[in-house]
Amino acid sequence: MTTAEKAREDVTVDFDVYDVALAAPTDRFQERVAELAAKGPVVWSPHYGGHWIVTSYHEIHEVLRDAQTYSSYPNNLVTNEAFGKFIPIELDPPEHTGYRKALQPLFGPVRMKKLTEDIRAIVTELLDGFTARGSAEYISEFAHELPARIFLALMDWPRSDAPIFSEATDIVLFGKPGGTEEESMQARAMAGFSMFGYFQKVIEDRRANPREDITSSLIHTEVELTDGVRLLNDEELNRMFFLLLIAGLHTVQGSLAWMIKHLVANPEQRQQIIDDPSVIPSAVEEILRIEAAIIPGRRATCDVVLGGQQIRAGDQLILTLCSANRDGVEFDDPDVLDLMRHPNRHLSFGGGAHRCLGSHLARVELTIAMEEIHQRIPDYRLVESDPPVYHSSQVRGCARMPIEFTPQS
Repeated sequence: MTTAEKAREDVTVDFDVYDVALAAPTDRFQERVAELAAKGPVVWSPHYGGHWIVTSYHEIHEVLRDAQTYSSYPNNLVTNEAFGKFIPIELDPPEHTGYRKALQPLFGPVRMKKLTEDIRAIVTELLDGFTARGSAEYISEFAHELPARIFLALMDWPRSDAPIFSEATDIVLFGKPGGTEEESMQARAMAGFSMFGYFQKVIEDRRANPREDITSSLIHTEVELTDGVRLLNDEELNRMFFLLLIAGLHTVQGSLAWMIKHLVANPEQRQQIIDDPSVIPSAVEEILRIEAAIIPGRRATCDVVLGGQQIRAGDQLILTLCSANRDGVEFDDPDVLDLMRHPNRHLSFGGGAHRCLGSHLARVELTIAMEEIHQRIPDYRLVESDPPVYHSSQVRGCARMPIEFTPQS
């Protein structure tokens, strides 16, 4: 048999994307996924009822661009049906299109210009909280708090409510720490519904008392959907808000952590940023490329051949974007951090109909954070006696990262 003719048995791997051993004590995820990619562009895992893992740039790009053959529902291997479908990411065109258009004003040029000022103020405020101390738990004090506050600024909700979402989002994504799968499912449901309760109060308030804000606009503007032109109902709004929070928080948190990890490991590149901040936009793209937080899921709607493997209608797939971003066919020296890499056609924001709506916002957050950190605490370092704690799931990232630096007055 040639590589393209391998049977499922020949490409079966023992790989569980939620396995905590992939993250702790060191982040082994990239190493393990590279082993899968070496086995083939499409491999099979028996976990979670069995699913395909797509590893190569070409095949992942093909799946992302073909929403008709590869449905975006379910997006996760571990699902809680009580939450319903996340809108619009788990809807397929044409149903998906109207909801996406409804969300576009949140990320338009005018909105982004206003948010840029807010983001710099939030970054400055967070750094002010620990720069004089010479140390920080970078995740809880900065990388998690920043996107949480920006989500609230995006929606025109009170920024003081950021702590409400911190623990809840962690539980929804990762379950109950140390708990059984059943306990984690129960904890996810409780955390999810607590957030839905918050969203519902906002919806009821802004529906009864409209304001000149983005949330009121979303609630009171008619949208062209497949069932006609109408206002979004409470359930649709709840699911959209939930997705905006989850998608924006842990993806940015992960990238902010990987920025520290990779620049500590590459001091010459860090010095390049310090000496010439104009390289920061390119550096942001390279940090996004070298790690990718999201591992999206798809389900085949019909029989199809992908990467030499026969995929059957109903088969579930996950796409390891992080391995696509290190595919040597697409990128020269893919494991090397090259801040001036060009072109850099990474897939960290996905592609096709579901390409991340908030990609520009994420880039602004990361750019401003990189600017301010390298201006104010440029000699940051990891704490050898207290190393980072990473986590593995379909949203990868870092749960804890103590850092030290020269105190700044």
